[in-house]
Order: sequence, then structure tokens, then C-alpha cells
Amino acid sequence: MPGNNGRSRRQLIEAFETKARAKRTWVQKLEDKITSTFGTFAFLFFNLAFFAFWFVINSNLFPGIKPFDPYPYVMLITIVSLEAIILSVFVLITQKRQAKIDDLRDEIELQVNLTTEKEITKVLRILTIVLGKMGVDAKKDPELRKMARPIDTEEIERQLEEQLKEE
Repeated sequence: MPGNNGRSRRQLIEAFETKARAKRTWVQKLEDKITSTFGTFAFLFFNLAFFAFWFVINSNLFPGIKPFDPYPYVMLITIVSLEAIILSVFVLITQKRQAKIDDLRDEIELQVNLTTEKEITKVLRILTIVLGKMGVDAKKDPELRKMARPIDTEEIERQLEEQLKEE
């Protein structure tokens, strides 16, 4: 690929993602940290232990310990509801930012693929000319003729739009 100093596609995409991560604001870094911390088994087990403790303390199982949130555990329900809302918002924010990065990465991949396709088509045309000078009529090969034609990106776009309409 011209202009990439010999870097592979994978290296190019990884470099892009590294730059995107480096450009995050401190708030975005905090969001990512919260999302990654709360998306663990440790957090799940912490929640389970917390709920079990809450139920035991508030179920009148131990004499001398007065329940501060007796059944139906209104305070616990409020805490859990707020936790769910806050965690959902963090997950949505992180997913939205990741979707933007994914879209940009897909655009890079598309541009690389289109460039590669143009280069391969050009090589096939040159090969056809060379074969012709060697006395081989490559134009009789329908598959090679088809491969040597440039891809009609507008036709592909139209087909994709039709598929999206059907869904």
C-alpha cells in the first residue's frame, strides 16, 4: 500500500486505535475505567455479598439488630435502581464512543480495500498486456476480463441501500 511506510493493515488500525485512546479526555478515561471495573465478576460478587448482607441485617434473623430497611426493602430497591441507571448510562456512553471509533476504523479499512482493489485491477490489466505480447490471448478468459474491470462502488452502494431497506 502506498504511503504507509510498509506497515500492515493490522498495525495501521492498531495505531489508529492507540491514537484514539490517547486523545480521550479525563472524563472519557474515567468512564472507561468505571465501565471496565463494574463489568467484572468481582463487582458481581461484591453486589451479591452486599445484597445478602442487606437481607440478613434487615430480616430480623439476629436479636438485637434492628432492621433499618425492613421488607419490602424500599431503600435497597432505590439503591439498586439508581445503580442500574448509572451503570447503564456509563455503558451507553462507552459504547457510543466505541461505535464512533469502529466507524472510523471501518472507513479506513474501506479506503485501504478500495486502494488495494485499484492496484490489483491495474496489475491484472498490465498482466493482460504482457500476456498479449507473449502471444497469449488473456482476453478470452471471461473471469480475468471481469476481474480486470474496476469495481463499481456506486452499484455496491445501491445494493447495500436496497438491503437496508428490506431489513
